[in-house]
Amino acid sequence: MLTLTLPASKPLIKAGDQEVLLVTNADLRESANVECWPVEKKFEDKLERALAGRFGLKARRAHPVKDDKGHGFISSQREGSDLFAAIDPDAPVIVLLTAWQYSHHLAPSLARHRGPVLLLANFDGTWPGLVGMLCMAGTLTSLGKTYARLWSAEFDDEFFFKGLASWLKTGAIEHDTSYLRPVDAAHAASNTPAWAVGRQVGEFVLRNKEIMGLFDSFCMGMINGVFPQKALVDIGMPMESLSQSALLVEMAKVPAALREECLRWYEARGMKFEFGSDPATELTREQVLEQCAMMIAMARFTQRFGLTAVGVQYQQGLAHSCAASDFAEGAIGSTERFPIPDENGRIIRPGKPITCINEVDMGTAIPQTMLFRLLDSLGLPSETTLHDIRWGSDYQGTFYWDLEISGAVPFEHLKGGIAGATGYRQPAMYFPKGGATLQGQGKAGRLIWARAHYEGTRVVMHIGTGTAVELPAEEFERRRRATTYEWPLLNCTLDGVGRDDLMAGHQSNHITVAYVAEDKLQDVLRAFVAQAVTQGIQVSVAGDAFGML
Repeated sequence: MLTLTLPASKPLIKAGDQEVLLVTNADLRESANVECWPVEKKFEDKLERALAGRFGLKARRAHPVKDDKGHGFISSQREGSDLFAAIDPDAPVIVLLTAWQYSHHLAPSLARHRGPVLLLANFDGTWPGLVGMLCMAGTLTSLGKTYARLWSAEFDDEFFFKGLASWLKTGAIEHDTSYLRPVDAAHAASNTPAWAVGRQVGEFVLRNKEIMGLFDSFCMGMINGVFPQKALVDIGMPMESLSQSALLVEMAKVPAALREECLRWYEARGMKFEFGSDPATELTREQVLEQCAMMIAMARFTQRFGLTAVGVQYQQGLAHSCAASDFAEGAIGSTERFPIPDENGRIIRPGKPITCINEVDMGTAIPQTMLFRLLDSLGLPSETTLHDIRWGSDYQGTFYWDLEISGAVPFEHLKGGIAGATGYRQPAMYFPKGGATLQGQGKAGRLIWARAHYEGTRVVMHIGTGTAVELPAEEFERRRRATTYEWPLLNCTLDGVGRDDLMAGHQSNHITVAYVAEDKLQDVLRAFVAQAVTQGIQVSVAGDAFGML
């Protein structure tokens, strides 16, 4: 006879007839949660007023504010799992997101929740709620979960009320995503010379493999950035799984003299570092020297394992062990780079960027690595990066996106190159060990953008074009201060893709960017689409880029 004793179940949390359950998720790092809590509270109050005033409903918080912690966020997967174990599985749930959040805190539970789920974000630059919502949306898509998404600057516009009314009535919100148009091998562009070029590159990748080396492969809750191995193998882009502990060992082997030589090389070319004396709050020379050691170690791993691209998770683990990865990532991904010697003194990949995958996000690793191979094979500038879709606002009647990321931006993407870059200390809220950012204004130019996600084990990619602009100094400064001042900022428009288009259809908080000259843009676009189709990727082309094919 078996005797079964399981932990007692808690009473179910149910929504009353005129109630909607409210859940809010954020960071694993409590310092960030405390800092971001006042903004969350502000938007909770706005949502409560909207529900009561327009719909006669009450928002019932499904979990208490943690007075001892100074915030009311879910801040771990255990906490999120315990919460949803006690929530009525058929209850309507609004997930309010006003800050960066770790999707895995809630996603495994949301994926099994039967009731309607609304991901609701504030469209604000102060804390990246919209970034968190896009990450959670992409995660739930990857898990095959149906959900609704909604965003608003102040929770008081008709777009917000109309979307909220639809969800409350039907459990769904229908957004127009017709900006995405499927393209396959039967498209008319398949008869062009550029398509033939892309097909050859895709066949090369399938035959030879582009190996992507990732130092640990799960970062900041981004389930949507961790692809099934079969998905990567099927497109000819397998992963080399590396350990961040091994990276620390390799960094320790880099002698002090080589670290100093590396830092002096960048200073001689005009990069500015805002050095101070207190490592807890200011940037120190020792922090940047450690970042130089990281770049050198990353390059040596790249050579040792025959990698096309390399990425460092950093935010979990290394954040408590060494200086931030950002300067190392941006510098290694640049063509103009300190000559990095291997252990025998040979320079590693001179004259070529080493594609760097920030936050080990496989959904950007795929298009970044593909674009490097295509552009490099065509003799074109092949530096790539990812950005967060951080914010955006109007300027003189045009909506410009603010694309921003803490690291991985190559110098070639900045106005003025190395001399246009400034290293600030990474904010202590996220980066206790400091380290330099690679801040600068994104240069003007035409670009290709892309993002991959997975559905089952099938890789899906959205591809588009856009224009990076150099906004006037006063407007650029306004946007810097409205987001994260220390990070590089790229302002751009996306051809034929408006704010609400991207928010409705994009499956990630990240977007991949590569600059391509106007006179080459159409051919490169055709070739890139052909390369993706050849590799077995399901492709949709966005906005006006579809007409360019």
